[in-house]
Amino acid sequence: MERRKNFSCIHTLPVNYTQTVLVRGYISKRMKRQTTSNIMMVRPAAFGFNAQTAESNAFQTSETELSKSEISKKAQEEFDGFVALLRRRGVNVIVIEDSFEPLKPDAVFPNNWITFHHNGTVITYPMQAPSRRVERREDVIEMIKDSYEVKRRVRFEEYETEGRFLEGTGSMILDRVHRRVYACISPRTEPRLLDEFCAWANYEKVEFRARDGEGVDIYHTNVMMAMGETFVVICMDSVTEPNDQKKLYKVFEETDKEIINITLGQMMSFAGNMLQVRNEEGETILVMSSQAYDSLTEGQVSQIEKHTSILHAPINTIEKFGGGSARCMMAEVFLPVKA
Repeated sequence: MERRKNFSCIHTLPVNYTQTVLVRGYISKRMKRQTTSNIMMVRPAAFGFNAQTAESNAFQTSETELSKSEISKKAQEEFDGFVALLRRRGVNVIVIEDSFEPLKPDAVFPNNWITFHHNGTVITYPMQAPSRRVERREDVIEMIKDSYEVKRRVRFEEYETEGRFLEGTGSMILDRVHRRVYACISPRTEPRLLDEFCAWANYEKVEFRARDGEGVDIYHTNVMMAMGETFVVICMDSVTEPNDQKKLYKVFEETDKEIINITLGQMMSFAGNMLQVRNEEGETILVMSSQAYDSLTEGQVSQIEKHTSILHAPINTIEKFGGGSARCMMAEVFLPVKA
């Protein structure tokens, strides 16, 4: 039997840059592209319902007739099918195998603990649930270094001891071209840490409040909003403060983003949890789950297809028990490719 490889990588063209700015000794370069064709994903070893994260994640459920092993197996099958779809469309997927010890039920969502930036910086983040903190793996970063340049490491996880959290690109939606970071404040997204990130990365924050139909704070910004190169998918009904809505409309107009508005019901079907990627031919693709796609109207699909093509994958088990969807499963790798 062929042994599964822990790491696979196909080199692609590097992202283009312009304009260099020095902030706190951190080099920030304004990018021409919002998207990348290099995506890191973690194949789960022991996926399952996590009671610790369910306290602030209204998208999770524990109701099932399946055993823990059956849930884990279904999640692995969904993961493998998702990766196969991405690769067939020309996206370079770097697959990392989850380790069996310690158990990490949410390891399939790596975008919360790590980000890889175009100037060679790797940032790791503080996680609210203790069970998720063990997802941070130095061996993963070492594997990435085999093919990509890592020049600087920034660690925010020390703030966990103070009860302060900022969960990567779950908490933050980055407009890399216009240097804006969008964030809805929640128990997992602390405003002062958001300021700290903006200072390091030379971003301007766009902070707001967002709640679901029951009035509960939305735990991650990326379940109600997705940023594309020329558009934004967002559930404006979840933004309850009129001034916050005005602020968002103003910034979207300034940055030339067409707004594709989704309903609260569509948001609960993960229609806000999307990620635009780029394949090796330079074509852009908006990636989402099949549940999210099925919730969209024909008009919304037509709106999206004016900007980009669509790819969707069935990941119902991961969505039901993990409370996250397609975007949460993909960590973008903007690091420079080694020569």
